[in-house]
Amino acid sequence: MKEHFSELLERLRRQLIGMGAEVESQIRVAVEALVEGDAAKARSVCERDPVVNDLEVRNEEAVIQLLATQQPVASDLRLLVAAVRINADLERIGDHAVNIAQAAERLAGVRPFKPWIDIPHMAEVVRGMLRDALDAFVRRDTGLAKKVLERDDVVDAKNLSLIRELLTYMAENPALISRSIEIMLISRNLERVADLATNIAEETIFIAEGLVIKHQGTRPEEPDAR
Repeated sequence: MKEHFSELLERLRRQLIGMGAEVESQIRVAVEALVEGDAAKARSVCERDPVVNDLEVRNEEAVIQLLATQQPVASDLRLLVAAVRINADLERIGDHAVNIAQAAERLAGVRPFKPWIDIPHMAEVVRGMLRDALDAFVRRDTGLAKKVLERDDVVDAKNLSLIRELLTYMAENPALISRSIEIMLISRNLERVADLATNIAEETIFIAEGLVIKHQGTRPEEPDAR
């Protein structure tokens, strides 16, 4: 029974990693569609959203089955609780990829009034956070998970910087308002993906150490030695 339970847990982990790879790819393709002005590529991201939704349902059902039949305790129970949260976070990342793709489709064929370099760079940081968060989850690597948390501030700062720059463009040239709003939307969605990658990293720390570090910044509080 223990071997069977371990196999089921491993299958669930693989399914979550596969789902993570799918949404990371969707973020990449959505940003490529923006840079290339490729409406068809943007639509391809939207068309794959049901794939992510199906994976979410499959993973959720797997967790419910394990909780109902195996009565896990300790670290195994923490893993299943965290898996439910990670599953939801990955589905939301897929939704943000769709939001970016939809904005990219609306901007397709429109000449950018500023280079897209800020958005692709921001997307690369965000995708790196997501990959590392999932890698940390697989390896139960709390050190790598904490590095993901630290990078969230970089994305937040980039998002604010981009918004300030776009507000300046909008004030100087009202004709740029609609395009600037679209870029802000893309930036905001990337910032939210970074937040969700951070959530996954926090869940990894919860699985490995039993520590809940939400709302505590990047460093878990040390236990009281008294």
